[in-house]
Amino acid sequence: MTTAPSGPELRLGGHLVVDALVAHGVDMVFGVPGESYLAVLDGLHDTNSVRTVMCRHEGGAAMMAEAYGKLTGRPGVCMVTRGPGATNASSGMHVGFQDSTPMVLLIGQVGRSMADREAFQEIDYRLMYGPLAKWVAQVEEAERLPEYISRAFHTATAGRPGPVVLALPEDMLTSRVVARPFDGYRAVEPHPGPDALRELHALLAGATAPLLMLGGGGWDREACTRIREFAEASDLPVCVSFRCQDYFDNRHPNYAGHVGIGAPPALRELVASADPLVVIGAALGEITTDSYSLLEVPRPRQRLVHVHPGAEMLGRVYQADLAVNASPRALAAALAGMGPIEGSTWADRTRRANLAYRDTLEPKPVPGPVQMGEIAAWLNARLPENAIICNGAGNYATWMHRYYQYRDYRTQLAPTSGSMGYGMPAAVAAKLVHPDRVVVSMNGDGCFMMHGQELATAMQYGANIIAIVVNNAMFGTIRMHQEREYPGRVSATGLENPDFAALARAYGAHGEIVCETGEFAPAFERALAAGRPGLIEIRLDPEAITPATSLSAIREAARAAGR
Repeated sequence: MTTAPSGPELRLGGHLVVDALVAHGVDMVFGVPGESYLAVLDGLHDTNSVRTVMCRHEGGAAMMAEAYGKLTGRPGVCMVTRGPGATNASSGMHVGFQDSTPMVLLIGQVGRSMADREAFQEIDYRLMYGPLAKWVAQVEEAERLPEYISRAFHTATAGRPGPVVLALPEDMLTSRVVARPFDGYRAVEPHPGPDALRELHALLAGATAPLLMLGGGGWDREACTRIREFAEASDLPVCVSFRCQDYFDNRHPNYAGHVGIGAPPALRELVASADPLVVIGAALGEITTDSYSLLEVPRPRQRLVHVHPGAEMLGRVYQADLAVNASPRALAAALAGMGPIEGSTWADRTRRANLAYRDTLEPKPVPGPVQMGEIAAWLNARLPENAIICNGAGNYATWMHRYYQYRDYRTQLAPTSGSMGYGMPAAVAAKLVHPDRVVVSMNGDGCFMMHGQELATAMQYGANIIAIVVNNAMFGTIRMHQEREYPGRVSATGLENPDFAALARAYGAHGEIVCETGEFAPAFERALAAGRPGLIEIRLDPEAITPATSLSAIREAARAAGR
């Protein structure tokens, strides 16, 4: 009896998805399980090279994938089911889009035979996710999965990095197809041309008040090092855009500060008087430009050099004297080859800029027994240089932005999109990626309640983070704006909160409450030594609304202005 020759190997579509993830170097995926992509989960069961982290909410899962993308420079992968799963993930995808973070979102979809009937949990993701992603597609044939997934990874990493969405119909994932070999993606980056480099050199050589501004996506540690070395050799002052403080060592004598919310007057003047202002990677959005007032639209007063990996971002708002379509990594390498700018006349300006920044580091007293400025300063002195600080959105974050000095690349994970709830899931992802590093999650009380349930994920996967919850019993940022615009007319901003420390202990974590500044340091040390995730609730006086003012002062100023 003869045996018939075996044919080509047949693979389930869902298993082919996992094969593609492995080929593209994915080592960790985040998600919430769903029946619409069971075939993918089954494929993950058979691989030891991909760690599957299942979360408690799709928004948290997407934010973990975004944080992974930030930390590694490789696409963070998130898997969710259709309908509510996909819509929940949109908050994390929005962070990835505005922060220029490479991501791939895989969505289980209704079966192909049910399409366009408003089947159970059916959504057309090409319409829903169009404004939040670089590319959105639905894979109709399992044979094309390697092609679509390859394009997803190439698109997420090419030019300006960003999120990509693939919808995967359930019946497509359970069909069997021939498995063909394929290779992993290779990121494609734009590089500056020789003419642009010559013009940039000429602008800097003839400058009177140059200023470098760093921001956006597409960086790595080597690029930051090369920019620092170029700035040192040319004695250039360097500032960073909103929530990109870890791109340049804040202790460096050339560091001029963080152009974020409430930027100090001296830094605002430094940007306004720059000639030229050389922006590398930043999109020059609303926050960094203070509602587009630091640079006039469309033609800034300053001579402007704008370097960005996305050609579509150049000239979108501002007309630059020199627009360069290049990634931060490519531009940094080119500057390293350019050599220093000789004969600089701006050394005194650089020293003054740094002194003005250092003057902002002295904490100012705020109402109440807890001084958040002193706590931030203590963390600045206590934490190792490679500690990772994560935060979401809210006034509580301004104390770390003001008083903590970021030393190393990717020690800050914070959403430039201003999304609440980011600090907890980002910290969990950071600890899973870097289990040997201290990871601190900064949260407001409102911020924590949006994704605080990811503390359960931290417990399940042994991510021993320390969460700090600054509790002032309100949505503080909104209350601040409310007092400015409608003084004394408080509406819908108060919060009734749980005992956060007791909640942490219910999860099995270490939990403590801090009511005075002096209680924080020993509480933090105990949390650090606990051998499990920890949470410290800081009960802050509601009057202590920012590092610089109080709620009452804001209210009285608004009333004096006739509001």
